[in-house]
This record gives sequence, structure tokens and C-alpha cells, in this order.
Amino acid sequence: MNRSILLAALPLLAACATSAPVEYAGPIALVKPVNETAPMAGEGDRADDPALWVNAADPASSLILATNKDEGLYVYALDGGELQELPVGQVNNVDLRGNIAVASNDSENAISWFAIDPETLTVKHLGNSGTGKDEPYGICAGLEGETYRAAVTYKDGTVQLWSASWETATTAAPTLDRVVKLASKLEGCVFDDEAQRLFIGEEAHGVWALDLSTADAAPVEVDTIAAGHGLVEDVEGMSLWLGENGAGYLVVSAQAADRYVVFDRQPPFAPVGVFSIVEAADIGIDGVTHTDGLDVSSATLPGLPRGVMIVQDDANPISEFEQNFKIVSWADIEAALELE
Repeated sequence: MNRSILLAALPLLAACATSAPVEYAGPIALVKPVNETAPMAGEGDRADDPALWVNAADPASSLILATNKDEGLYVYALDGGELQELPVGQVNNVDLRGNIAVASNDSENAISWFAIDPETLTVKHLGNSGTGKDEPYGICAGLEGETYRAAVTYKDGTVQLWSASWETATTAAPTLDRVVKLASKLEGCVFDDEAQRLFIGEEAHGVWALDLSTADAAPVEVDTIAAGHGLVEDVEGMSLWLGENGAGYLVVSAQAADRYVVFDRQPPFAPVGVFSIVEAADIGIDGVTHTDGLDVSSATLPGLPRGVMIVQDDANPISEFEQNFKIVSWADIEAALELE
């Protein structure tokens, strides 16, 4: 097992563990959901993180995988209808590449591995791989050539970088390659496969970018809650809208402010806008508050020509009661923020 532990930057990062928030004074665009998933029955903060699996052969049959922090993994159709429940334990975040999904499983202190069958449109639990550390919190998936990657984040600021071949992924047998340490609680993360970059959310500080092409690279700041660009504590879910030739956007949930901050995908990661998701009264869908996890895709889907954003909604419409996920057209976000 090849492990590279990056701790040299820890003294510098420790000074950045928390940042004094700055009030955001800029415009906040408003967009409306176009659909929503069936609710997760019951009370409590149950829904957390979605991941979209795009069915290339039949985009209308794409699937939404989503975590229920009390029960396991749920599967929804693109129209929001519930298809499956997999009672695998207390999974917090989920992500996928190809037909393999991973989830952070607090019950098992493990990564839970899943296979998506494109023929039957069903999801199967393949097994768990222990992380060797308590309370895996966030997770994201990446792909480098034929190597499947998973980053697991922790409340103490640790990031574990795991890898697997497709064969070892299907047998839930990854290898721990590297450990990176930030100063405080982490959750959200997203791989930019093309750029060999990992974005990481430090909840009380901001967003970091880690260059994966260099084994000893230290994380660099993308933005902080002290910069006044719209982030607030808690920095939560994040995902990428991927354009052509390296273009695109990083979207981050500013959970406590009920809004989302959008950055350029490429350095210097300039902030390009802030938006909130409000009620679509004409179709009977409430607005979105306190988003934890989210996913974004630039894939063309039925009625969603520029892609989609799927977000956890804390209140549906009552806080922590029958939570669900809202579906937003990326074209509406582009128009609201006047993105090119």
C-alpha cells in the first residue's frame, strides 16, 4: 500500500481554520425548480446528498441516487419518483463515475460501493471497504484513465485519497494512496478529472483546490467566508458544470444563507454569481432552504438542454420533515446569472 501523507502545510492551514464572515452585498439571482423527488418519509434531518447517473443510451431513464442519513441509499427516476431503497446504514454523501457509485458510511466506518445496471436500471450494493478511521463524512468520486478514485473527508480535517481498478472497485477493494490534512471540519468535495484537481469544502473557512498531478502539492484557497463573495459558514455541497475545452463552473452551497455561489472552474477561480432557489408556485413546488448536498451535470436531458442541478432541500416545506431533492434547469441558472 503506497501512502503519501501531506502534513507540511498544516501549520499554515491551522491559522485558517476559521474565518470571520463578511456580509455579502452583491446581487442574488432567483431561479425556480422544475421538479422534485418524492419525499423521504419521516421527521429529522434525513436527506443529504444526490448524485446523478446519466443513461447515455436513454437519457430519460437516468437515475438520481441520494442518501438518507438514517437508513441508506435511495434511488429516484429523473421525474422524481422513488424506485429503490437500499438499507445499507447511515450513509452521508454519495458520488459516482461510470456505473460505480460510492457512499460514505458512518455505520460501518467504510466506503459503501454500488453498481448501477444500465439494462435493468437498478442499483446493487457491492459491499463495504473500511477506511481505518471513524466517521467518514463526505465523499466524492473521480476517474483518471482506468483508475477509479474516491476522496473521503472527515470532521477533523482529514482527506483520504483512495484508488481502485474497475475490478477492485467492483469487489470493494480500494487502495489508500494519500492523506491530506486541513485544519477543521470538511464535508463537500468534487473531482475535476480533466484538470486533475480536487475541490474541498472546509465548513468554517471556505473552499480549497488540491492539484492531484503533483504528489506533494499543498491545497490552495479558492475562496473564504471572509472574502464577501457569498460563502458563509457552513460551506457544504459542491459540484461542477463541465463545459468544453476546460470551461465550466464550480457551484458551492452556502448552507446557512440558503444560497449558492458559482466560481469559474479554472484558476484563479473567480466568483461569477450568487443565486437562490425560490418557490415555483405555478407547479406547486416550494423553494429551497439550507442545502447540504448537491450535484450538477452538463449532460443534455429531456427538458434540460443545458444540464441540471439537483439539491437537497431541508424544508419541504416544513424544516426537517419529509425532506427531498429539488431539480433545477441549468439553463435557468445560466440565464439568471448571465453566464456565457
